[in-house]
Amino acid sequence: MANLLNLLSDKIRRLARREIRAQTQKTRRLTAQHRRGLAALKRQVASLGRAVAFLERQERRRVASPPAPQDTKGVRFSARSVKAQRARLGLSAKDFGRLVGVSALTVYSWESGKSRPRKKQLAGLAPVRRLGKREARKRLEMIGEK
Repeated sequence: MANLLNLLSDKIRRLARREIRAQTQKTRRLTAQHRRGLAALKRQVASLGRAVAFLERQERRRVASPPAPQDTKGVRFSARSVKAQRARLGLSAKDFGRLVGVSALTVYSWESGKSRPRKKQLAGLAPVRRLGKREARKRLEMIGEK
């Protein structure tokens, strides 16, 4: 009787192991598949992160580089206009100067009428006139603190 009991328990143990193995095999396969998928997504995110970083560097260079000399024939200068533009954008003289490529003191001199911008400075001032608040803030972020 003890021999029969041992045979039955061995048989039950083997069947149980086989069933457990069959069930866990499916789970292992799915787990491996999910891990491969996650690894692929991580590679994709890293690749996209590198692309975004590259584009941000390019945009910073583009924004920070001095504007190409434009024909300043049609561009007029007015001290009140500079003051109004700066107020419209909600920028300090320092930030406005960073956008144009001059110092804050130069901006104050223009606004008070003590001086006029040179041709190169006028070429930098013209594109700032077309900026909105959001675009101006974005450009300032791209330029960064110097």
